Amino acid sequence: MALVNRAYNDVDYNIIARLSRELRPGMIWVTSGATEIGRLDYIKRNGRELTGSDEEIKTDYAAQGQSILMQSYRQFVDSRFSLRQILVEHQHFNDKLKREHLKKLLMRCPVQNAIPVVNYNDPLSYEENVKNEIAALSKNADGPLVYLLDNDETAAQIACLVKSEYLMILTGVDGIYVDKDDPNSLVKEISGKDVYELVQNIERCQEFCVGTSRKGANGARAKLEYMKQPAANGTTVIIANSKYRISEILTGGVPRTVIAVR
Repeated sequence: MALVNRAYNDVDYNIIARLSRELRPGMIWVTSGATEIGRLDYIKRNGRELTGSDEEIKTDYAAQGQSILMQSYRQFVDSRFSLRQILVEHQHFNDKLKREHLKKLLMRCPVQNAIPVVNYNDPLSYEENVKNEIAALSKNADGPLVYLLDNDETAAQIACLVKSEYLMILTGVDGIYVDKDDPNSLVKEISGKDVYELVQNIERCQEFCVGTSRKGANGARAKLEYMKQPAANGTTVIIANSKYRISEILTGGVPRTVIAVR
């Protein structure tokens, strides 16, 4: 929803253009928005929403939105850089060989002057099948399973895979709040002297996070849950508003929530 202008129910090309122009090789862009952008595009062209099962509607909207997202990024990303779309599913993280293949693909991008654009493969992944695959995997799992419930989790897993220095989560708000209705209650930092204290403090902040902003969203509580692993691995996590420039968010020139061991 950070890429959508809610007032006009349309893609916010100003945000996409501004963010795209800051992308450089060495960055990995994990994008959400395909389903919602596909929905808006379908309504614009047909004057109505799709009807049918929720699963089929999500699939069809996501397939329509993917092309719009990539077209938009390609339009605004510096023409000197290659752009590579990578669609992932849980199997790419739960299978050792597929995980290593994905990692090598991502790690080749910077030296090849390319920017990878990663998204969950919504069009070809449906809930019932995913449940069955996860259940089968759990029988022989030698560690925690990756579900990829949304693109926040996808971004977190990508950060863990490549051991990124920073993981930036862009949303429609300035970060994590003690009271979501009080803009002055922004939590500027969640930290700890070691991993154990950091995780404890993340869990304390999760107690403030109740409810979601829209249907299908997992909310700030889920965001913080996904951030535990990359933060514990040494990645500095930053949650901030998509209305700000990436450079401003990194330097701390705008409101944000930073999660890191200090």
